[in-house]
Amino acid sequence: MKQVFVAATRQNDGKTTFSLGLFNALQKRFNSVGYMKPVGQQYVMVDEKRIDKDAFLFHKEFKLKDKIQLTSPIAVPKGFTQDYIDSPDTERIYKKITDAHTELKIGKDVMLYEGTGHAGVGSVFDASNADTAKLLGSKVILVTVGGIGKSIDEIMMNAAMFKEKGVDILGVIVNKVLPEKYDKIKNYTTRGFNRFGIDVLGVMPLITQLTYPTIAAIIDELKPDVLSNGHGLNNMVKKFMIGDMMPHYALDKFTDGTLMIVPGNREGVILTALTEHLMKDEIKKQVSGIIFTDDVAPHPKILSLLQKTNIPLLQVKKDAFSIATKINNVIFKIRADESEKIAIAEEMVEKYVDLDKICNSI
Repeated sequence: MKQVFVAATRQNDGKTTFSLGLFNALQKRFNSVGYMKPVGQQYVMVDEKRIDKDAFLFHKEFKLKDKIQLTSPIAVPKGFTQDYIDSPDTERIYKKITDAHTELKIGKDVMLYEGTGHAGVGSVFDASNADTAKLLGSKVILVTVGGIGKSIDEIMMNAAMFKEKGVDILGVIVNKVLPEKYDKIKNYTTRGFNRFGIDVLGVMPLITQLTYPTIAAIIDELKPDVLSNGHGLNNMVKKFMIGDMMPHYALDKFTDGTLMIVPGNREGVILTALTEHLMKDEIKKQVSGIIFTDDVAPHPKILSLLQKTNIPLLQVKKDAFSIATKINNVIFKIRADESEKIAIAEEMVEKYVDLDKICNSI
């Protein structure tokens, strides 16, 4: 059975994006492909079991037949690391992974394992990416963000930990490369990594659409009261704007995909947002959503008017600055309902990654 373990140099390098595309590509080339996220840090509850968000995404997108709990043997809850330090049990951790793996791999031609963050994540409970890849006997592909010096430096630091554990590095993926620097980055990273005997298996450009959160993702993070009818949850948020200005100044601030953050009693700015939204055609709407802050909803008549549109309307207790700061600091992952993003990821890997080399080397 062929195996490949995908890890990254840090969080938000595009590991899941690459893994989605790679899994799709493997399915086209092999009869039976399995997926596992051995150790997960962000999870959802499925049938009263903690399931890593990425495992849930893969299970739903690719309609996997395997038991979902096998694809996510360890999903780390709050306090897990403290409890483990109080009472270490490496054997129990490893057994959960290997038991799931033993059942998952039956009948599979290929297994794709997705790691969590950089090489050392999970070390605190003896299940770092390097430890896990060694446990599973898999070669590793490392994903890093576009650049030259920083990318090479970070890969070499992570590669050292895998090599220390006796894990082979299959190659690297350089991701999120600015389109205007693509040729230069591809040239220098390929030559730079070749100096260390590491293959560059793909160089993928930055696609800004993959970086935008949807309203549904923001709802997951903020847990607001939803005042609208459920439409527009897949609207992309390309920018957010705090409605602390006079209405006529706001007219020039709206661009496509604007999320307005405003107390509900600022009716003038809210009506300006509504006007801007209605002036756009049906295909391209400017206002992706409105968040009413300070637990203040608009006047019932204005709210009723807004509810006749497809603008998502959310209400939160915190102030506008706190909400804007929280959204700005969140790393939004691809969700199971974001089919457009998933399709882009799959197309990118087919176009920019040497899949034949990966298939022949794992």
